[in-house]
Amino acid sequence: MKLNKVILSGGGTGGHIFPALSIANEIKNRYPQCEILFVGALGRMEMEKIPAAGYQIIGLPVMGFPRKPSFKVFYFFGSLIRSASIAKNIVNDFKPQIAIGVGGYASGPLLRAAAKKRIPTLIQEQNSYAGITNKLLSKKADSICVAYDNMERYFPKEKIIFTGNPVRENLIENLEEKAEAQKYFGLKKSAKVILIVGGSLGARSINNAVLKNIDLVADSGIQVIWQTGAYYYDKIQNNIGNTKPDNLQIHKFLTRMDLAYSVADVVISRAGAGTISELCLVGKPSVLVPSPNVSEDHQTKNAMALVEKDAAIMVRDNEIDEKLFPAAFKIVEDFEKCKSLAENIKKLAKPDATSSIVDEVEKLVIK
Repeated sequence: MKLNKVILSGGGTGGHIFPALSIANEIKNRYPQCEILFVGALGRMEMEKIPAAGYQIIGLPVMGFPRKPSFKVFYFFGSLIRSASIAKNIVNDFKPQIAIGVGGYASGPLLRAAAKKRIPTLIQEQNSYAGITNKLLSKKADSICVAYDNMERYFPKEKIIFTGNPVRENLIENLEEKAEAQKYFGLKKSAKVILIVGGSLGARSINNAVLKNIDLVADSGIQVIWQTGAYYYDKIQNNIGNTKPDNLQIHKFLTRMDLAYSVADVVISRAGAGTISELCLVGKPSVLVPSPNVSEDHQTKNAMALVEKDAAIMVRDNEIDEKLFPAAFKIVEDFEKCKSLAENIKKLAKPDATSSIVDEVEKLVIK
């Protein structure tokens, strides 16, 4: 038996979307005739990114549970009921051999509908702290692919497969091309480089910290490549105006992350699971700033999983104005510390994660 029809569900952020696309592309590489259907949440990032990657997607009217008591609770349950009905129809019409959930609002209704039809289901949990949806789905799931140790705290131990997280394809192809990266970004060969990224949507607090420390950046002489995110870019350009230091580059979005990682001596980043997996793969010393605006504070738990192995430095979001740049500048000028962090984070890399996940998909379907 071959893989002929697969559903992938989830999204909301790049941290869910990039792994889903990596899995889909690996399936397509092995089974070019396989039909792959994505199911996402209406109004979320996946509704744009998935079609741009060449795949069909259907949106569900599902939403997250309101964090504060309000009338939105009624909308939540209404959207959940409608989404469950639509998901049931999608499964009945498409008749997938397997349903894969990567996290995000849509994965709940879709995987439940598949499980009720006795279709194999697989969960890909990116974080070190499992969300409530995946905890509930795990009771019926056939396999759960994880990227962190000790996930039996949340899932049935017998269903867990340690695969690591898929990362963006071609990420490490040009890691050794530092000269090409320096030319691409127009950087001096002699100066150290710090790369600042705030995730697929940017990060307000990190961006604000850069603005508040602009004089410190200018005086450091360290070259800084700053990805602001599209949402913040224009406002930041207006704020800085003609005062931008020569050693600071401002980018809305970095299309060549392979070259950005190649040239970076230290990376400042949020602690999303996908980003951390990339940092492990490229082996870069990192200062992680967990987002405080995520469920169950899971980014802090992601970051601590590295800090406890001396594989990264963490600065809390409410301390970044004062501590972020002194910490980053101290590390970038400390060769031994950089070397130690790079070696330790590299040990955590799982370069074959996507292939391992699709191997598990095959086991569930091709019996």
